[in-house]
Amino acid sequence: MSQDQSTRPLPPGSTIGIIGSGQLGRMAALAAARLGYRVHVYSPEAGSPAAQVSDCATVAAYDDEAAIERFAAQVDVVTFEFENIPAESVRLMAEHIPVRPCWSVLEVAQDRISEKRFFNSIGIETAPWREVTSIDDLRKAVEEIGRPAVLKTARLGYDGKGQVKIGPDTDLAEAWAALGNGLDSAGPGVLEGFIDFLGEISVIVARGADGEWAAFDPAWNIHHDHILDITTIPAPIAPSLSDQAMDIAHRAAEALGVVGLLAVEMFVTPNGLLANEMAPRPHNSGHWTMDACVTDQFEQFVRAVCCLPLGSPERHSDAEMKNLIGSDADQWLDILRDPAAKLHLYGKAEARPGRKMGHVNRIRPRSDHS
Repeated sequence: MSQDQSTRPLPPGSTIGIIGSGQLGRMAALAAARLGYRVHVYSPEAGSPAAQVSDCATVAAYDDEAAIERFAAQVDVVTFEFENIPAESVRLMAEHIPVRPCWSVLEVAQDRISEKRFFNSIGIETAPWREVTSIDDLRKAVEEIGRPAVLKTARLGYDGKGQVKIGPDTDLAEAWAALGNGLDSAGPGVLEGFIDFLGEISVIVARGADGEWAAFDPAWNIHHDHILDITTIPAPIAPSLSDQAMDIAHRAAEALGVVGLLAVEMFVTPNGLLANEMAPRPHNSGHWTMDACVTDQFEQFVRAVCCLPLGSPERHSDAEMKNLIGSDADQWLDILRDPAAKLHLYGKAEARPGRKMGHVNRIRPRSDHS
């Protein structure tokens, strides 16, 4: 593919292919429609949140090569809305159609070992960690890092799945056996040391094929049962730390050659920032941008993937985003009665404990000091 082809703006009326069809794909599809694009989603699930608002849906396994080739022939560019898909399948699509971000970015982001090595290789600090592939590795890693610590699967874990806390009295053999935690396979793991942190923030940065970039303000994140609960903007951190956080996200996106979005989660510690995880796609902690910014993360995602000029990430309001988990979404009518609330539901038919059903943004005038 020539450089000219890779940076030429995709005209309205073109079709964006999205791998995955959950709520992130849904909101990306709605943003794409506002800009005049069609969306074709690909996932194994029928009637999914993104399929409900898309022009077309392919329902097939992520490793179905024939379906992959048919899908690639019907779209003008491909992107993805989550990481738990085979990188090889995305690489196969890239043989037929531009994929943004590149499949190699997905390969790094979906594996915690590769992710941490990447951060450290470009001078971005993380919590102390060790690769663990056996119970003997785990014992040695615990000796080196100490307790408490967290044992995580290198792949597939999300929202607390695939994690085991290592406390003072934890039996390491039992912890290693429990690592899968309901996932198909535990595979290799990562032991991460506990750190003394003051809070967690995230920065979402957009980067275009021409290297243009724009970052949203850092968001302050509070989790409950390992699932993001509340995000507040502005984050209660010093301006210098905010600038540092955006610089970290930009450096990571630049080093990876991301064309699209990159979300970087970080710990705020007494000694500065430590990178935790990254995701090359829209992110739950960026949902506040839908009602508080000139350009929200989903439109910015579409702009970057389609090689359009990036929009302004400027925040015109302060905001609090609250995830609606499980039965929380039953309060939709009360939420709609709140004049400061903006409700976003994901079209999921069944509410289950731990399932993200929607979110609500509560908007306030931007404070003078932020």
